[in-house]
Amino acid sequence: MKKNICVFCGSRDGDNLDTIAKANDLGRALANAGYGIVFGGGRLGLMGAVARSAIEVGGSVTGIIPTGLTAREPVQQELSELFVVDDIIERKRLMMEKSDAFVVLPGGFGTLDELFEVWTGMQIGSHTKPIIIANWGGYYDKLLDFLKDADKHGFLNGDHLNGAEIMNNVTDIIALLNTSLKS
Repeated sequence: MKKNICVFCGSRDGDNLDTIAKANDLGRALANAGYGIVFGGGRLGLMGAVARSAIEVGGSVTGIIPTGLTAREPVQQELSELFVVDDIIERKRLMMEKSDAFVVLPGGFGTLDELFEVWTGMQIGSHTKPIIIANWGGYYDKLLDFLKDADKHGFLNGDHLNGAEIMNNVTDIIALLNTSLKS
């Protein structure tokens, strides 16, 4: 059975063209490795780049978008499946339910919310699905430093920081998924 990888990422391009190129590479690589992609459903930013590049090579791509965002955020076309849900909470629940692993690219508040939702889920035992943070260009360095400080000050269990793998390139992400998701 095909495994689905949820890709959490921004609906903006950001200021680093290399990040957009890597998002395109990731979409193609996931599709070429036989993984389905689950994502936020929009066609803008890194979100759209991942989806379009996977679709271009014949990949299966499932979009999940809240009704309230469809008026502000254009929906990606040519998806294998599209779910329009009531709200962001339902979006996250369905994305997690339909996915076997999570890859987190650069993004804003929504991406951080999604990252912490799945990381907290792992921490409390709701799931054991792999979480991979694509720390391209050191995007997440300061956040990871903050979390290490929170551990140092006694607010986090440092062992839980090991629940997410930090990766810097697409090849390593695919290799880790292949190893982690062997049936």
